[in-house]
Amino acid sequence: MRTSSNKEKRIRRHRRVRSRVKGTALRPRLSVFRSNRYVWAQLIDDETGRTLAAVGPRDLGAGGKSKSKSMQKTAAAAAVGEKIAGMAVEKKISVAVFDRGGYRYHGLIKAIAEGARKGGLTF
Repeated sequence: MRTSSNKEKRIRRHRRVRSRVKGTALRPRLSVFRSNRYVWAQLIDDETGRTLAAVGPRDLGAGGKSKSKSMQKTAAAAAVGEKIAGMAVEKKISVAVFDRGGYRYHGLIKAIAEGARKGGLTF
């Protein structure tokens, strides 16, 4: 009997999603990575293999204090989404393909997507 770790399962799900999701220069892939502590987002042109824009926790600066850590993480994820959308709008990109990276669409991943929509990206 073969057992798989959660990381291996996520990678398998991500490969399945990536077989269908491709980014172009006009419609890049908004890729999301989540660790236990932070979230990152990138706009990627898969045709040339270039990262057009990237946002991580260091790009946000100091945030305001919140009641709980989960509220802070969710607010930071929304801020990452808004920042990546702002960078996309500066590069005249208004449409993207959302790549959730094998994660379930809830919590931090949903906050990034909603923040990006609020910032002006559509997907």
